Formats: sequence, C-alpha cells, structure tokens
Amino acid sequence: MFNGLKKFFNNFKEYIVLIFLLLISLSLLPLNKSAELKKIRTLAFGNLAFLNSLVLDAQDMLRDRDEVVKLEKLNAELMLKVNQLREYGLENSELKRILFLKDTTEYPIKPVTIISKLIPSLPGYYLINAGLNDSLKNGMPIINDKGYVGLIVKTSDHFSLVRSLKSTQSHIAVMDQRSKVNGILDWDGKSFVIKNISTTNDVSIGDRIVTSTFSTIVPPSIPVGIVIRKSTSVAGLLTNIEVSPFVNFQSVKNVVVLKIISSKEVNNIELNLLKETKLK
Repeated sequence: MFNGLKKFFNNFKEYIVLIFLLLISLSLLPLNKSAELKKIRTLAFGNLAFLNSLVLDAQDMLRDRDEVVKLEKLNAELMLKVNQLREYGLENSELKRILFLKDTTEYPIKPVTIISKLIPSLPGYYLINAGLNDSLKNGMPIINDKGYVGLIVKTSDHFSLVRSLKSTQSHIAVMDQRSKVNGILDWDGKSFVIKNISTTNDVSIGDRIVTSTFSTIVPPSIPVGIVIRKSTSVAGLLTNIEVSPFVNFQSVKNVVVLKIISSKEVNNIELNLLKETKLK
C-alpha cells in the first residue's frame, strides 16, 4: 500500500503541490484588505456562483429529461392498455351479437374466428380456427350478425379455408327482398355487382339484397347488402346493379359456420349454371 501511495505521489506531485499552494492562497485572500484583491475576490466568487448555477441547471435538465423519458414510457404503456381495452370492448359487442344469432337461428352453428386474411395467392380467402375435428365440411356457409360472409371450400383437422363474398371467384344467387327479382352477385375487384338485369325488372336504389330462395348452396334470405347504384347498358335493355355489402370485410373477425350442406348433385348443377351465366 505504501509503495502505491509513493508511486501516486511521484506521478502527481506537481499537481498536488499546485493544489496545496492554491488552497493556501485562497485561505490568505480574506486577510488582505486591499481594494484590488477585493475586486478579484468579488469577481472570483461571482464566476464561481455562475458556474455553480450552470452545473445545477444542467443537473436539473438531466433530471427533467429522465422524468420526461419515464412519462413518455408510461404514456405509451397507458395508450396500449386503453387501445387493448377498446379492442376488447368492440370484440365483446361482436361476440354478444354472435350469441344472440346463435339463439335466433334455426340452423346448427359453430362460432369461429378468422385468424388470417393475408393469403397473397388467394385474395378474398380467409382462414378460420376450426376444421374437420369440429365437424366442419366443404360447402358450409359462413355468416355473422350483419349477413353473408363466405363459404368453406377446404378443410383440415383444425383449420378451414373460406372463400369470402369479396373474392372474384365468388358468385352467389341473390334476390331483391322487396320485388323478388333474382340475379347473380359478383365481386369484380372494385365493387359488388348484379349484372344483366332486365331494365323492366323492379329494382330500386335502397332495396335490400338477400340470398335467393332458388339457391341450394346458401340458405335463403341471408342479408347480403343494399342497392346503391344502377347503370344501364348502351342498348338500354340491361342494367347492372351495384350493391354495398352489410358485412365489413375489412374488420370482420368473429363469425359462425352454418353446419348445413345441401345436396351435392343439386349444387353441381347450380354451380355449372352460374359458370355458364358468368361466361355469357
């Protein structure tokens, strides 16, 4: 230890002597009453006070910055919690409507959740968290409390692939609930359209569109949407009907499967008819 102190003194002896002499000088300053030294002493104390103020301000700024960082972190955590509670509230309302739907429908149903809509190769297709182990099969319709969502087209043990109404491969038989005019509803990539309806048919803007009673693929009278626009062909003989869907396909999450399957033979006939109509 003594060797360490000796080495320290040898390395810093000049600085130690300088500090010692400065301390002696400062201690002797108050004893001198000359005007010049008084000015030096006043100036020194003023500068010392200014430097001390700067140091204190810097410390306060650092403390304030730390406090700001803590508050920002707390605000971010609270924002996430509030947003999560809001999500829970919305989902709770949706689930309540699904439970009400379960009590009012005449068909056996299976509540499920859409777990993915991001299928790049299959736009308009959704993945749900139920499959063969839940007695789900191809051809079962998917609905929510607003209306028709889509149709199961492929199943595995635990998951199923749903072709939603918002798919260019989806073509369903629908009708005007008021006038009973029937047609085929398609998604053309931009809007839902019932094409080639005779201009003599009674379809008005604001009419409700539901699944057709003639369809064997989808149960009848499931709400689909509302007529928002009509456009007539150049010849003036046919009209295209644009429909705004009741289901918000952007936000839909909790849905139910109607556990019904129609006759496969009849379905094949109807699907072929839909394809022929589409080609025309």
